[in-house]
Amino acid sequence: MVLPAGVDLGMMRAEMMNVEGSVGIPVISLERFDSGEDARRSLSGELGKAFREIGFVGVQGHGISDEVRDRAYEMTRQVFELPVATKKRCEVPGSGGGRGYTAFGIEKAKDQDVADLKEFWHVGPEPIAYEGMLPNAWPEEVPEFRPAMLDLYAALGRAGQKLLTLVAMHLDLPVDYFADKVDAADTIMRPLHYPPLSGQVGVRAAAHEDINVITLLVGSHEPGLEVLSRDGGWVPVTTLKDTIVCNVGDMLQRLTNKELVSTTHRVVNPPEPWSLRSRFSMPYFLHFNPQFSIETLPGCMGADRPNQFPVPITSQEYLEERLREIGLLTTD
Repeated sequence: MVLPAGVDLGMMRAEMMNVEGSVGIPVISLERFDSGEDARRSLSGELGKAFREIGFVGVQGHGISDEVRDRAYEMTRQVFELPVATKKRCEVPGSGGGRGYTAFGIEKAKDQDVADLKEFWHVGPEPIAYEGMLPNAWPEEVPEFRPAMLDLYAALGRAGQKLLTLVAMHLDLPVDYFADKVDAADTIMRPLHYPPLSGQVGVRAAAHEDINVITLLVGSHEPGLEVLSRDGGWVPVTTLKDTIVCNVGDMLQRLTNKELVSTTHRVVNPPEPWSLRSRFSMPYFLHFNPQFSIETLPGCMGADRPNQFPVPITSQEYLEERLREIGLLTTD
């Protein structure tokens, strides 16, 4: 590994270890998932505790090979190096950014006036999961982008299914509770590019919560990602190479009456030398099926836990409502 000038290797290693150390985000390993019922029960308890207390967890043993991850990063780099006019040929008007390319300066966090300093590409399932689902848009200039993205998408999907099984176990639901609620979902993977900083107004990603069920982040190993703690402080997260980060989204928080918490997070502008180069990451936003009605689970409410979301809403309605708030859908 070649380090940028001025970067101390020992300091970098110490920062990376924070994901399991002083940062306070626990780490679990999905390798234990296939070690029997007792191991899964123990694992579900650890995941549930993390989701209740901070909404974030580091995940190892996720089954995503170095080859799949590294190829996805390389193809992402090549795609975002294309001229803007070339990338814009893969914009999908009227989709709310749901497929293909979304240019720099378009998306903004809820209640923010300034757009985030990023551009991204949205990749959905292939083949399409239901009639009317948008097809993907691929740049012909980088033909290997498509297989690289679909391989990583599939690997993240397998890890996501295991994590949802553990969530179901923690909530005392049938182990397959989520299986038929996400099997025809418009789940999105988002290769992200944060360009080098040169005096732009704003931050790479302002404080926000994710809209979806759970997010799996194959993230950058550079500083920038921060999670808001319960005491109101911002906690930096720098992941180890073999660790992905998983967090609760607003849909799961709503389903569980806020027992599992969707935590505010952001990507701040880092100091040099990181600010002088591009940052790439690939979050996978796992969604419910569009017509799934998000209604508070009976086990998550009671006399001492009043239902905070008494009016059900479908996954699609909720998604569109939130996309309008962040500027990806118009109100027309």
